[in-house]
Amino acid sequence: MKISIAIADAASWYCAIVLLGLILLGSIKEISSSSTAEPFKGNQLLDRHCDEIYVVGEGETLHTISDKCGDPFIVERNPHIHDPDDVFPGLVIKITPSKPRKLLR
Repeated sequence: MKISIAIADAASWYCAIVLLGLILLGSIKEISSSSTAEPFKGNQLLDRHCDEIYVVGEGETLHTISDKCGDPFIVERNPHIHDPDDVFPGLVIKITPSKPRKLLR
C-alpha cells in the first residue's frame, strides 16, 4: 500500500514538473514570436487592407480612411463616432466600400 502511494506521489510530481515546463516553454515561444510583429507606421498604412471591421491606425483620419477604403459614409454607419475630428488609434469602425480601393501613392 505504501509503495503504491509513493509511486502515485512521484507520478503526480513528475506530471506537475512536466506541465510547468510546457507552460514556461509556451510562454517563452509566445514572447519571442510576438516581438517580431511591428506596428504599422508611415507608408505602411497605405498597404493595410480595408476589411469590414477596421481599426484606426496612428496618423489616420476619417477622410484618409474614406479615400483609401472607398466609403464616404463612415460617420453615418458608425453611430459611436460623435465627432468626426475625434478619431484616435485603436478606434474600431465599420467600413462598407462602395467603390474599389484606391492607393494613395
